[in-house]
Amino acid sequence: MSNTLPAAPVPISVRFLDGKSGLLTIIILAVFLYLAIPLAFSERSYWLNVMTNASLLSFASLGVWITFAIGRVNIGQGAFALLGGYTEAILSTTYGVSFWLCLPLSALVAALVGFLIGWPLLRLRGIYFAMVTLSLTEAVRLLFLNTLGASGGGILNIPRPAGLSTPLAFYLFAATLLLVGYLAVWRLANSRIGWIFRSMRENEELTMSIGIDIARYRVLAFVLCSAMGGIAGACFAALQQNIYPATYTVSDSINFMLYCFLGGLDYVLGPIVGAFGLVMAFELLRSIQEYQALLYGVLMIVVMLFLPNGLLSIGSLLRRRER
Repeated sequence: MSNTLPAAPVPISVRFLDGKSGLLTIIILAVFLYLAIPLAFSERSYWLNVMTNASLLSFASLGVWITFAIGRVNIGQGAFALLGGYTEAILSTTYGVSFWLCLPLSALVAALVGFLIGWPLLRLRGIYFAMVTLSLTEAVRLLFLNTLGASGGGILNIPRPAGLSTPLAFYLFAATLLLVGYLAVWRLANSRIGWIFRSMRENEELTMSIGIDIARYRVLAFVLCSAMGGIAGACFAALQQNIYPATYTVSDSINFMLYCFLGGLDYVLGPIVGAFGLVMAFELLRSIQEYQALLYGVLMIVVMLFLPNGLLSIGSLLRRRER
């Protein structure tokens, strides 16, 4: 009999990302973003804007997925999207700063706020952390509403970014941003930091007992999430050319979380699948305004009941049934 112990089962998220499977996923995503969508909607400006929104929502949701990776339910991404959007709006309209410089500055402002509030907030767990982050979006909304109350808290006539004057150009930029964000999170999930995040999600005390500074890694995850929310908010402000305190509300923060659940928390691709799926379902149901919310809710309940690990778990579920 061999003296070696059997290898521990590899989590689904790691199997999904490693080796040829991970490379194939990236290729499929690139083909979908750069070929399928432009070919289908190149002459339809409205649907190109819908796909641009879905791409930016997916990017922000990837940040929320990072906080799920450390075992925290984050319902505050709307707050950081607001911070990024207002940073871009104020800098571009008041000081004439280029969008391409506003973008990293928006990420920096959101990341800095995430760092400052992350140290105390991340000590909380479970429902306590979720409720605090839920309140965070409303607090930031009220902050901008009161400080910019003369105009209702809104900023109008935000300059369109240079080189992104057409719907197709802005979509391709959003698609590139999403692909880069996915590659970054994909690499993070397969790195040593990703393994530390997963161990923290399973048992923080055990992770700390082997000498890992879990407080530092918790803040790192939250800062990355905040920065991605700030970037998405800045892009939305430039796309819509306006921003208001009500642009991101508590319901938007909840949606960022739902995108991760719908796609599947075990998969880095989950937020992208969830965001595109829900955005497209919402648009397709727009024609039946009277029953839109009802059907939308029923769809979410059915998925959660029969696919608790998200849409991407269909393949593994079928394989288990075959065995």
